[in-house]
This record gives sequence, structure tokens and C-alpha cells, in this order.
Amino acid sequence: MEPKILLFIIKLIAGGIVAFLAILLMSKKRNAGWAFMVSGFLLSYASLVYELLIELGVLTATKYGLWGIPVSTLLCATLPSICFITAFIIMLAKR
Repeated sequence: MEPKILLFIIKLIAGGIVAFLAILLMSKKRNAGWAFMVSGFLLSYASLVYELLIELGVLTATKYGLWGIPVSTLLCATLPSICFITAFIIMLAKR
């Protein structure tokens, strides 16, 4: 098996566990900060799956781009971080 694909499989397993635990945590903590935190983890996992599908050739990146980067790839890279930033700001504002 190619090492790059093996690394993706390991990331998918670890990311799946993180996403599952994040959903369980969300059922216990019901506030906006934690909702954005869980959203960030889920979007990170979705981004990983998207990258794998592009790597395997199942999907192709969008032909539209910003600064030479496909928009879909740019969104997958930035949305999880935006959710984490929002979560931290909400949590800091509550203290």
C-alpha cells in the first residue's frame, strides 16, 4: 500500500473518532462556543475526506479559483479555522 494512502487512512480513523466524540460532547454542552468547536472538528473531517477523494481522483477541484487556489480547496482549508476562532472568541467573551 502506498504510504500516502496509508497516512490518509490513519487520519480518517483518528478524525472519525474525534468527530464522534465531538458530537457526543455537543449533546452534553449546549452553547454557541461549543457548537462552533464541534462544527470546526466536523468540517476538518469533511475537509480530510474531500482531500482524499481528490487524491484518489474521484473528485476534481473546482475550476474557479482565488489567487491560483481552487475555491473548494480554499474553503476546506479555512472554514474549520474560522469555526475554531469563532468558538474561542465566544468562550473568551463569556469569561
